[in-house]
Amino acid sequence: MILRPATLDDVALLEYWDTKPHVKWCTGFNPDEPLDPDDQEDWAEEISRTEDWIEILIGEVDGRAIGVVQIIDPAREETHYWGNCAPGQRAIDIWIGEENDLGKGFGTPMMKQAISRSFADPSVANILIDPLQINVAAIRFYRRLGFVDVGPRRFGDDDCLVMELRRAQWEEIES
Repeated sequence: MILRPATLDDVALLEYWDTKPHVKWCTGFNPDEPLDPDDQEDWAEEISRTEDWIEILIGEVDGRAIGVVQIIDPAREETHYWGNCAPGQRAIDIWIGEENDLGKGFGTPMMKQAISRSFADPSVANILIDPLQINVAAIRFYRRLGFVDVGPRRFGDDDCLVMELRRAQWEEIES
């Protein structure tokens, strides 16, 4: 498993993954309804960004793209999705693109690499994630990685569970 920076060559694949029911469900959209173009991620624009507060990474196994990870600095992210955040944090989003790649253990190495990448910056003290409260499988997955519940929070129309991994917890797990 490797994580590599997303390129414009990945745009079509990311847009296709966005149409998959399991991806739509995890990102708060009704999987039975067509995506509203106004709600879709503009992957070409996102990938073309040069800001140092965002990374979009493609997870590959044997040269085949299987998922995507976004790492942001929530204090500097321009929409302030996370609200007013102190410096020294990161927020991660992750998803597997194809249904037949779910449950095969790809998410763990993707997340571990994203976590290590985030904590490689010595100023980062913690990492945030926000799975939907109804996504019990994701919550269980994040807890296995050492994330702890911060509490419920509503982001737009989505009822999420904010979870956090502190550097000290990660270092203890990894030692």
